[in-house]
Amino acid sequence: MKIIELSTDNRCQFVDITAQVQALVSDSNMASGAVVVCSTHTTAGITMNENADPDVVSDVLATLARLAPRRGDYSHGEGNSDAHIKASLVGFSVTVPVENGGLSLGVWQAIYFCEFDGPRRRRALVQFLPSP
Repeated sequence: MKIIELSTDNRCQFVDITAQVQALVSDSNMASGAVVVCSTHTTAGITMNENADPDVVSDVLATLARLAPRRGDYSHGEGNSDAHIKASLVGFSVTVPVENGGLSLGVWQAIYFCEFDGPRRRRALVQFLPSP
């Protein structure tokens, strides 16, 4: 297992970590199998989505803000209930197939670290699952 460390700049943002994940796969010399990319935080998630048009990320963030507004009728006392909800909606991990030493992503797909309670220092774990 490897760790990607990153810093976020905003309270809510998506950070494209595809290149970092691919570099770890390349360094591992794993020819085929899969990788699991996982957030270690309850207020940050991991997802895959389009990386060609930045409006997609903006639309996802805007929709999540409508679904779980920052100021809501929440009981949690830390003031970041919306971040917990957004992270749960997005999910905390993705599994990506690996073929010929590369991530098997669609043409427009990227792996995103999803920050919902930043800015912060964060970590994503990358677990290698080689084919037998």
